[in-house]
Amino acid sequence: MTSSVAPSGRLAIFPGSFDPVTNGHVDIILRGARLFERIIVAVLVHGEKTPLFTSDERVAIIREVFHEYPNIEVDVFDGLLVEYARRRRASAIVRGLRAVSDFEYEFQMALMNRHLEPTIETVFMMPAEQYTYLSSRLIKEVFQLGGEVSGLVPPAVERWMRVKADGG
Repeated sequence: MTSSVAPSGRLAIFPGSFDPVTNGHVDIILRGARLFERIIVAVLVHGEKTPLFTSDERVAIIREVFHEYPNIEVDVFDGLLVEYARRRRASAIVRGLRAVSDFEYEFQMALMNRHLEPTIETVFMMPAEQYTYLSSRLIKEVFQLGGEVSGLVPPAVERWMRVKADGG
């Protein structure tokens, strides 16, 4: 099923749950913003069992982190990613690959997305080496057990996490 609306040049979608956004995400978003005219950080809304932040909070946090970058937009979506990308007239989906273990899943998703919408390319990017082991799940676990997360997440994220931990 091919869209009758042509993609708009160099708009990319970087989808994820971003619960919370890590410095690995930030690295890929900033590099993606240099490759594409615009990049949309698309926060996936789904029935995650125990999210730390609501989707509205995640959007607010990511907007705070990237407030100085006019070509980085933040939005929410649910359902099929390619449907969202088609509606937004994106030409690419950016996905991060941390390790070989990510590749098989991401490769399958990229092929399915190509099947569903051949006009949208998937671009794989690796984070900077110091962030290859980071995941939102790991950040939450370390933080909840009292570990130090500064340097692993943007300062705004750490501040929001502390407020959340204090019952705010």
